[in-house]
Amino acid sequence: MDPSTRAGRATDRALRLGLLAVAVAGLRRRDPGAFVNALVGFAATFLPDVLERRTVLSVRPRHRVWVSAASLLHAIGMLGPYDETWWWDHLTHLCSASLVGTAAHLFARRRGHDTTRTVLAATLGLGVLWEAMEYAVHRTARRFGLEPLLVTYGPRDTALDLVFDALGGLCVVAFGDRLLGDRLLEDVEDEKGTAARGD
Repeated sequence: MDPSTRAGRATDRALRLGLLAVAVAGLRRRDPGAFVNALVGFAATFLPDVLERRTVLSVRPRHRVWVSAASLLHAIGMLGPYDETWWWDHLTHLCSASLVGTAAHLFARRRGHDTTRTVLAATLGLGVLWEAMEYAVHRTARRFGLEPLLVTYGPRDTALDLVFDALGGLCVVAFGDRLLGDRLLEDVEDEKGTAARGD
C-alpha cells in the first residue's frame, strides 16, 4: 500500500471517529439534531463501499475523505457553528453540492449525457428539495414542541444556500475530471462499455 493511500485511509477513519464523537456529544447535550445528523453522516461514509460493491468503480481514498469530511462538517455545525459562525452553512452547502455534483458527473459520463446540464440540474434540484424538507421538518417540530433535527433561518438563508449549491455544482463542471482522477474515469468508461455490450 502506497503512503498516500495509507494516509487517506487513516484520515477517513479519523473523520468517522469524529462523527461518532459528535454523536456522543449530541447525546450528552440531549441535542437530537446533532445526534441524529452525526449518525446519518456516519452511515453516509459507507456509501463508497456500497458503490464499489454494486459497480466496477474503484473509489479512491481521497474521495472517501471528501464524503466523510462533508458529513463531519455538517454534524459539527449542529453543535453550534451553524448559529455562531456565519460562513459555516455556506461551506457545508458547497461541500455537499460538490458531492452531489460529482455523483451526477459520474452518472452523466456513464450514460453519455451532457455533464454540465446533469450536474447543475442535480445540485440545484436536490438543493431545492433539501430546503423544502428542512423547512417542513423545522415547522413540524416547532408545531409539536419538539427540538428540530434540521434548522432553517428564513428566506435569505434559503437563497444563499441555493447560491452555494450552484457554486458547488459549477466547481464540479469546471474541475470534474480533475477531481475524479484518471482511474475512476477509466472505471466509468469500462462500466459504460460493459453495459453497452450487455445491451
